[in-house]
Amino acid sequence: MQPLPLFIGLRYTRAKRRNHFISFISLISMAGIALGIAALITVMSVMNGFQKEVKARMLGVAAHVQVMGFDDGPVKGLQDWDALRHAAAKTADVVGVAPFVEGQGLISHAGNRGVIVRGILPEEEPKVADFTKDLRPGTLEALQPGGYNIILGGALSRTLGAGIGSKVQLIIPQGLVTPAGMVPRLRTFTVTGTFNSGHFEYDANLALVHMKDAQVLYQMGDNVSGLRVKVGHLDEAPAVNRALAKTLKFDGYVTDWTRLNATYFQAVQIERRMMRLALSLIVVVAAFGLVSSLVMAVTDKQADIAILRTMGMSPAGIMKVFVVQGTIIGFLGTLLGAVLGALLAANIETIVPAIERLLGVKAISPEVYFLSSLPSDLQWNDVWTTCLISFAIAMVATIYPSLRAARLNPAEALRYE
Repeated sequence: MQPLPLFIGLRYTRAKRRNHFISFISLISMAGIALGIAALITVMSVMNGFQKEVKARMLGVAAHVQVMGFDDGPVKGLQDWDALRHAAAKTADVVGVAPFVEGQGLISHAGNRGVIVRGILPEEEPKVADFTKDLRPGTLEALQPGGYNIILGGALSRTLGAGIGSKVQLIIPQGLVTPAGMVPRLRTFTVTGTFNSGHFEYDANLALVHMKDAQVLYQMGDNVSGLRVKVGHLDEAPAVNRALAKTLKFDGYVTDWTRLNATYFQAVQIERRMMRLALSLIVVVAAFGLVSSLVMAVTDKQADIAILRTMGMSPAGIMKVFVVQGTIIGFLGTLLGAVLGALLAANIETIVPAIERLLGVKAISPEVYFLSSLPSDLQWNDVWTTCLISFAIAMVATIYPSLRAARLNPAEALRYE
C-alpha cells in the first residue's frame, strides 16, 4: 500500500491548482533547473573536447618526453646521442625516439618573422611526430643534408608570403665575430613544403630543416639539442621520464609534456572549475524559484494541511508531502536537463556551424584558441556528477517550505475558512 504522504504529494503535483501563478512558478523552477544542468553539461563537454583536441594536436608536434642537453657550458647539447637513443628506445612504453637540433631564428621574405627552427632527421621524425603525415605539398625526404631546404608551418608560410620554391633568408642570432663587430649568420633556404598540425602556435612559428644543416647553423658539431621520445600512453609520460632519468647517464636532464605545458593545462583546469562553479549558480537560482513555488503551495494548501493534521497526520507526515512535491519537480528538471545537455553536447559540432552560417559570424578564432572548430567530449562522469549535485540542491530547497508546512497551526489555518 502506498504511504499516505507520498500519495498526497503525488496528487498535489498532478492536480490542477486553483492558483495558476503557483503552477507557472513551478514550471519556471523546473525549466531553470533543466536549463542550468543542460548548460553545465554542454559547457563541460566543450571544455573537455577543447582540452582533448589541444592536447592531441599539441603533442602531435611537441615531444611526449625530451632528453635534453645543456645549452651553456663547455659542451653544447648532447654528446654520444646515438647510444642514448638506443638506450631510451629499450625503456618500457617508449614507441619512438628521434634526435633534434632546435634554436631561434628570424625568417625574412615578404615580411619578417621570428621562428623556432627545428633540425630533424627525415627518416626518424615520423616515429615521434604525427603532424608530418599532413605535409601539403612536399615530404620530409625533401630535406637533404647540405641542400638547405626548409618546411614551414602553413600559417607561417602565409604570413611570409612564401610558397613552394620561394627563397627565404634565415638569420641566426648567434653571430660571427669579425673586425667590424658581431655579424649575425645568414643562410638562404628553399621552401619545399608546408604542414598544418591543427595547432596554430606551431603552424605560425615552426620551421623544419635537416638536422645536419641545423648543426652547421647553430655550430653544434656532431651534438644535438636533445632526443624527442614518444610514449604509447600519454599518462605514462611522467613514469617514462623518471625511468629515463634513472637509467641514462649523461650531462643533461629529462622532462615531459606535463612539465613543459604545465602552466597551460593548469590554466585550463582552473578555468574548467570556475566555469562549473559559475554555471552551477544557474541551478541555485532555479532552486530559489522552487522554494518560492513550494512556499506559495503551502500557503495555498493551508486548509488542506489543517484538515490532515486534525485527522491525525503528524508534522513529519505533512513535511514529507511537500518534500515529495519538491523532489518530483527537482527530479523532472534534472532528468530533462540531462537529456537536453547530452543531446546538445553530442551534436555541438553540427549545431555551432549551423548557427555560424545563419548569423554569419565565427564562434572561435584559430589565432586565439588554436582550433578552427568547437570540439565536444561528452563524459558521463560529468553528467552524473552534475545531475547528483543539482538534484541535491533541489532537495535542500524543499526543506524550508516543508518545515513551514509542518509547523502550521491547524486552528489558525481554519479560523477564516
